[in-house]
Amino acid sequence: MVCLLVYVTVLHLVSLAMLFIATLEKSWWVWTETEITDLWHNCFYTNSTQTWVCAAATESDWLQSVQALMILSVVFSSVSLLVFLGQLIFLSKGRLFYFTGLCQAFAGFTDFAACLIFTFHRKEILSNSKDPSNGRFGFCVILAWLCVPLLLVSGVLYVHLRKKQ
Repeated sequence: MVCLLVYVTVLHLVSLAMLFIATLEKSWWVWTETEITDLWHNCFYTNSTQTWVCAAATESDWLQSVQALMILSVVFSSVSLLVFLGQLIFLSKGRLFYFTGLCQAFAGFTDFAACLIFTFHRKEILSNSKDPSNGRFGFCVILAWLCVPLLLVSGVLYVHLRKKQ
């Protein structure tokens, strides 16, 4: 049981770190190696100054929904971690971590919804920038998609985890 507890905690921390990176990093859509778009900015790499110059992303309803869902996913996963740590201290012996698993599952579902919206509505989200057929998904979208099964699996494991001591 201790091994399962450690495994679930490490899985939770890894998935939370991946969510933070996917939400805040600059690579949701890659136009070229010097031009990228994320949930918050459109960025260009200037060779003269060797820096990224970023402007705010054009707002659309789809983009705002993806932003909100990714933030909700991070919040749900963070709350789940804090509740889990509290339950480790205050939960009586033999009880299950239902609320922690529910929060983690909600984090997985909101991340899934955000990934689906960005994947299927990227033309509307990126329409003011350029033609989306000229780019490709960045590593943050892939990271967000990888978080979905990790969050759902850890949510299920939390529901089955029982406090022994």
